[in-house]
Parts: sequence; structure tokens; C-alpha cells
Amino acid sequence: MSGGVFAVFYTIVRRIPAGKTATYGQIARMAGMPRCARTVGYAMAGCQDPTVPCHRVVDRFGGTKSAFDTHSPGTQRALLEAEGVIFRSDGTVNLELCQWTP
Repeated sequence: MSGGVFAVFYTIVRRIPAGKTATYGQIARMAGMPRCARTVGYAMAGCQDPTVPCHRVVDRFGGTKSAFDTHSPGTQRALLEAEGVIFRSDGTVNLELCQWTP
């Protein structure tokens, strides 16, 4: 997939407000590419643009990914908690309360 496809994902992710999250699959569907959740993951993991809040994208269960733990383990979770995102006792984002619905 080209950088152009990634740019579409980045545009969508920039719209996720603080305190909300979206799933990789949700971003793929919003981009009109419902079978490209993994590609969204590649785009988020490789993003170097600080204007794209990649930390707000989680897996379908609300799980965070170690690819975002650039400073130390738990970086993605810490960033999300600082924005008010609620986590369940199993360590996943409570998507019922914190999933973005544009």
C-alpha cells in the first residue's frame, strides 16, 4: 500500500478527539477499505507525524500495542489515561464508554 493510502488513515485518525479511541477496523471501514485493519496498524506503527494521534487507535478488543511504547512499557496506555480514557481490569480500553462515534 502506498503512502497515499496511509494519508487517508491519518486524516481520519486526526479527527479522533482526546478521551476517545477507535479500532484499526473502524478506521479501515471509515476509509472505505473494510478488510485493511492490519494496514491501518502498519500505518499507525510507522507514523512519524506528531499531528496524528496514533495512540488513540487500539485493537478490536481495546488492546494497546507495544509499538507505541517508544519511551517505556505502557506509554500508549499512559497517554490514553492522561486524556481520560477508561481501562477495564483486564487492561483493555472500555470501548463501550470510550469508542469514538463520529
